[in-house]
Amino acid sequence: MTSFVRWLSSALSVYFTAALIPGIRVKSFIWALIAALIIGFLNTIIKPILQFFSFPLLIITLGLFSLVINAFLLWSAGAILKGFEVDGFWPALWGSIVISISNAFIFWLLKPAQKVYQQ
Repeated sequence: MTSFVRWLSSALSVYFTAALIPGIRVKSFIWALIAALIIGFLNTIIKPILQFFSFPLLIITLGLFSLVINAFLLWSAGAILKGFEVDGFWPALWGSIVISISNAFIFWLLKPAQKVYQQ
């Protein structure tokens, strides 16, 4: 149940970001669900590899290079899906920041509900 709620909240974040950031478009909420699934897959499989190879840059920039990695993954998801479009690096960068913040906010809102389910 927790994975489903996380997936749904990530899709809400993607949909919200598409409405907020010019240069990011999603055709419908169904495409936002698929985009959240693809972004989650890329974050699980590709992101650790990119972090490993960019470890010196992550150290030098005190972790800020992870924003570039997140933007690249969001941009890649836009390249993979036809119903989710990211126009370039800057919309991807701002979109990855908005998705991260909105996901954190949604998870913070759902935290009391998770305690009820765990009992």
